Amino acid sequence: MAYYLAAVFRDGDPQLIAMPINDVAHARGMTEIARKVGVSREGLYKSLSANTKPKFATIQKVIRAFDLDLTVSARA
Repeated sequence: MAYYLAAVFRDGDPQLIAMPINDVAHARGMTEIARKVGVSREGLYKSLSANTKPKFATIQKVIRAFDLDLTVSARA
């Protein structure tokens, strides 16, 4: 899961970031992820649905709910 999401972020296309996060949230259990994020399940579905641009804060909370951290590193 971490490698999958890292590849998406590395690609850098903001339009495509919500889709794989949505995939992982479904695999991990949308209700549980929504609870950890502090939103309703329906709200999380809306935030991560196709053709949306979720807020950075939402992405950050969902990533943390996956027990992952977002990090920044310098390009080589």
